[in-house]
This record gives sequence, structure tokens and C-alpha cells, in this order.
Amino acid sequence: MTRRASLAAILASSLAVIAIAAPVPASADDKKVVKVGIMAGEDEDVWRVVAQEGAKRGLTIEPVVFNDYTQPNEALERGELDANAFQHKPYLDQQIQTQGYHIVPVGYTAVWPIGLYSKKHAKVADLPDGAVIGVPNDPSNEGRALIVLQNEKLIKLREGTGILATTADIVENPKNIEIKELDAGIVGRSVDDLDAAVVNTDWALKSGLTPENRIAQEPIADNPYRNFIAVKAGAEHEPWVKTLVESYQNDTVKAEFDRVYKGTGVSAY
Repeated sequence: MTRRASLAAILASSLAVIAIAAPVPASADDKKVVKVGIMAGEDEDVWRVVAQEGAKRGLTIEPVVFNDYTQPNEALERGELDANAFQHKPYLDQQIQTQGYHIVPVGYTAVWPIGLYSKKHAKVADLPDGAVIGVPNDPSNEGRALIVLQNEKLIKLREGTGILATTADIVENPKNIEIKELDAGIVGRSVDDLDAAVVNTDWALKSGLTPENRIAQEPIADNPYRNFIAVKAGAEHEPWVKTLVESYQNDTVKAEFDRVYKGTGVSAY
């Protein structure tokens, strides 16, 4: 072999080794670690089990805990999270409208039927004239609460107001009920000072309210307030998203969910 031929052979061999050793750039399809925003409390126990289920499927799920409903969507929009799991569609729709987020649902988790709670009255019919009733003051949950009161014939809302109704949409109030608008996290803890309050079920549990204190509840069938896992628009078809949803939607996680929420929430997938 000539000297030139030998050098050519060595160069070809070296290039082959480099080609074999060179790392392939990571793509979205190769994602193995995902950060998911959740709310503090009982859901932390549920997501510990979700993370275990993810590990079985080759996905590392890292829950990131928040105490404020506005933060998980902000963090997802900024790219600090890969997904979040804490909200229903009316809330997300309102957030998209006001904040311009690019976030889409990818898999349902559960529903917590909102209820009317009282420690002073055993049933709706016992509520007196002029009763003071607390409701959550955020746009999506206030409308939801007012619909519960309408279903119980305590008020009537203007036709067509839908799930974003406010107290300004009340057209009939036969018992002259005073409606007190409070933060969703406070309204449940204020029941002792009210005749009744419409409370999100997760906050009812945190506030020490029990099913015995619940004197009315919204229907579960066709409920528009099912919570879901959400991701940034454009990521919904990436393989890790399907794995993340499967890591939640299974019997093992359902059993932990039922244990933690003691029947106050219902799996909704």
C-alpha cells in the first residue's frame, strides 16, 4: 500500500469512529423528564403515584407545587413547565381570553362537583329571608356557584348568561339573599360566619367541611368543569404527552385518588 493510500485509509477509519460516537441531537420525541404544575395539598399524594406510574413507562415526572391558581398557567406559558394539571375548561378559557395564553387540554383527570355548604341549616328550604351566602369571586367559579343557587330556585339568572354569570345577571331573588363574593380559598373557611356558601370541593375538604355540611350540589353528568392535564399548544401530539396522560389515567392512580379525596372528587376519564 502506498503512503498516500495508507493515509486515506486511516482518515476514513477515523471519520467512521467519529460518526459512530457523535451524539444524535435530542428532539421533543426523546423527552424523558417532564415538569408538571399542580396545586398544593391532596393532589401532591396523587401525583406521587402518577410519578411512579410514569417511571414504569420510562418517563420521569417532576411535580412542581403551587399555592395560587394563577401561577401554573403563567409558568407553563413561559416554558418553566412542560404541563400542568389543576384547572377546568371555563377557567382556562377565561385565562386565555384575559392573558393570551397558548395552552390546550390533553387528558381529563377528575371533577370536583361544587356544592352549597351550611353549618346552620340542614337543607336549602331552611335558608331564611335575607340569608347571606358566600360564593367564589373568580369569573369562572362565580358563575358556576350562581348556577347552583339557580338550580335550587334561590335566584334566577338572566337568560343566556351561561357559566360566566355574575351577580349583575340576577333578575329574581325571592328570598332577598345577600351574596358575598370571596376568594375561592377563603369562602369555605367563612362558612361559620355565613348562612351558607358555595365552595369548590377541593377547598371544602381543605376547610374541614364534610358531605354532612353539603345541602346542595351541582350535577355530575355532562359536567363542564372536569379538570385536565394541559400543555403548550404545539406540544399536544408529542409522544411524551401520551405517556404522561396514561401515567394518570389508570386504576392505580384512581385508587390513590379515591383514598385521598374520600369521595369528594370523581375520576373523569
